[in-house]
Amino acid sequence: MAKFVIAGRADCPYYAKTELLADYLQKNLPDFRIHKITQRPEVWEDWLKDVCEKNKWSHKNSPIIWRELLDRGGKGLLLGGYNEFLEHAQLYYDVTSSMTTELMMVIAQENLGAHIQKEQEEEGLKTCINPLQVWITSASAPACYNLIPILTSGEVFGMHTEISITLFDNKQAEEYLKSLVMETQDLASPVLRSVSICTKVEEAFCQAHVIVVLDDSTDKEVFTLEDCLRSRVPLCRLYGYLIEKNAHESVRVIVGGKTFVNLKTVLLMRYAPRIAHNIIAVALGVEGEAKAILARKLKTTPSYIKDVIIWGNISGNNYVDLRKTRVYRYESAIWGPLHYSRPLLNLIFDSEWIKREFVATLKNLTATGRQFGGILAAHSIATTLKYWYHGSPPGEIVSLGILSEGQFGIPKGIVFSMPVKFENGTWVVLTDLKDTEISEQIMTRMTSDLIQEKLVALGDKIHFQPYQSETELRKKDKRISLPITDDSQKEQVSDEHKDLVPHEEKNPVMSDAAYFLNQIPQTTFEKPQSLEFLNGFEGKTVES
Repeated sequence: MAKFVIAGRADCPYYAKTELLADYLQKNLPDFRIHKITQRPEVWEDWLKDVCEKNKWSHKNSPIIWRELLDRGGKGLLLGGYNEFLEHAQLYYDVTSSMTTELMMVIAQENLGAHIQKEQEEEGLKTCINPLQVWITSASAPACYNLIPILTSGEVFGMHTEISITLFDNKQAEEYLKSLVMETQDLASPVLRSVSICTKVEEAFCQAHVIVVLDDSTDKEVFTLEDCLRSRVPLCRLYGYLIEKNAHESVRVIVGGKTFVNLKTVLLMRYAPRIAHNIIAVALGVEGEAKAILARKLKTTPSYIKDVIIWGNISGNNYVDLRKTRVYRYESAIWGPLHYSRPLLNLIFDSEWIKREFVATLKNLTATGRQFGGILAAHSIATTLKYWYHGSPPGEIVSLGILSEGQFGIPKGIVFSMPVKFENGTWVVLTDLKDTEISEQIMTRMTSDLIQEKLVALGDKIHFQPYQSETELRKKDKRISLPITDDSQKEQVSDEHKDLVPHEEKNPVMSDAAYFLNQIPQTTFEKPQSLEFLNGFEGKTVES
């Protein structure tokens, strides 16, 4: 089969004559096929130059004709221009063209008009295609600045999915948001249809397909942990009402950040029950921190460490499970192909390091209220979204905060981080994992704090009581009963009794509830308030 590509300036009379002859041959010869390409006069020379450079041809005029080698593959075979095509047709098919110059000029103008009309129709079709509406709350947060370049790179939703980003924050952040919009437009991303700002509460989440909930920044003071917990309710109630009212019916909500992530997620589910099944909490940030600590210990790359499981409260009392963790491409006496891996616990021979230094470092990084880097937060959110839309790597375990339905013995009705895999646009809890049982004490410690957070936030409980095991209570009572005579003796007693807790009751990767309580910053979270002027938004009161 002979297939010829005929390309030329839309207003070129010689292209018109070549096109007419090619149409005749295609109509009368069963194995003759043509493909036509036209370009506007002002872009023709640049287009021709690019084609010739790509194929290493030399051609300067319109039209250009080449033959596609369908039977052998490879680049096309240049035939030439108008004269060469006429000679080819006469030599091989005994056909020539008798078109007059006047008719050539008329058809050339018709071709130009048809080309312009086709371009306009294509642009019209593009406007009919609705881009993916992405809303980012608390857009003045550092995580948003780092998240935007990832979203506009095409890596999250794909290069064939256009997105429109709306930055949602209070009125005080409007000037900063305007500069952020200009900087985003400067990216000139091919997948970014538009970027805009919104500071009006009643317009929030209009037709949103994706909503990213970041930590809300405020400088209002609170004095107790209970105030911190209750201050989450008004904003989540407002967001839930607006999502139910304005967002697309298939909206996906992803909660990130470093402040009461599980609590905010369960509150959003409570106040937006219609889409509760599409609200998740990001746990990959804690997972990334744990991988980085382990990689420094093993002197390897964090990305080579897979299947670290985060259980429990993402931003508080959690358990980092290393029993399924594997290390790939580890340089040691045993070496294998890229898919070969070894259990991490077989590579770290110092178990005391895991029980003490690893725990202490992770505690310091994951304590509620501590600084959460914008780069890590953005990358964790973007990666979770990518998995949600395109699936997680086959065979890899991903940690995700979702509403418990009783899996693994976790009480129902709380948002709990657990192992999942993403496939077909949703997630599946990996309940068939073996050797992942968690001791009753560890599970009680995690679930107790999450249940109490929810009860205190909703006003069903007045005070938050950190969970303490019977051993911890006995230890506390024993310390109180010890006779103290002076400062030196006090220091000696403290050192002497600091390891009274048996090893089996020390969770090697568990953050302490008491530590969690003590680390609450005193000027970070807002006091409970009504929905009016909530978080600095314009004076709009919304009935929920």
